[in-house]
Amino acid sequence: MPHPITPATPATTAPAATRYLYLARHGDAGHEGPALTDAGRRQAGLLGRRLAGVPWDAVHHGPLGRAAETARLVAAELDGVVPQEAEWAGDYVPYWPERTELPDAHADRILGFLGDPGPGEREAGARLLREAVARCTGSAAGAAPRHELVITHSFLIGWLVRAALDAPDWRWIGLSPCNAALTVIRYAPDRPASVLLLNDMAHLPGELKWTGFPKQYDDEFGTYAV
Repeated sequence: MPHPITPATPATTAPAATRYLYLARHGDAGHEGPALTDAGRRQAGLLGRRLAGVPWDAVHHGPLGRAAETARLVAAELDGVVPQEAEWAGDYVPYWPERTELPDAHADRILGFLGDPGPGEREAGARLLREAVARCTGSAAGAAPRHELVITHSFLIGWLVRAALDAPDWRWIGLSPCNAALTVIRYAPDRPASVLLLNDMAHLPGELKWTGFPKQYDDEFGTYAV
């Protein structure tokens, strides 16, 4: 069934400016520990250096340790930035598809990957996603462009990219951001959302480029970092 969540839009009477939403998955945490590995800490520092010089308006991160540590290491490379924890930037399933939405050839595999939601899990994911969409999508109020960074997890990034491209709701599945990879979405007031960068790892050397997911997941969904 159609998902009710759409990108936020400011009131038409207020000035509207372009929002640049920078999304990054946390650094490597050894699938998926609470703390970053040595490689994950290197990834986070290199991501921070790449982002230095952007005029940040806000930096948010999810509450889990691997996202918070990544945000702290990224912020150490930025001038005057204090990351803020946000529950909506956490690790949750943003949308549980119904079987009727899925292609017959892939339905069993996708539903098996997601499993059955626990008590209240579906509702909690929908609530958090509404908060994320309201907080960081759509054009921004005011006259100046807004630059926001969210250090988060794979699923939320997949959903926001899917939404920016107006793909079917279930199609966030199969988008697999790599550890410390950078995705940028532009929300301009006078045009559709644009995915400017997707899973970009130009700041990482070859030995630090990977999805961070188990090999079985990569084999199932074809998500390889090169």
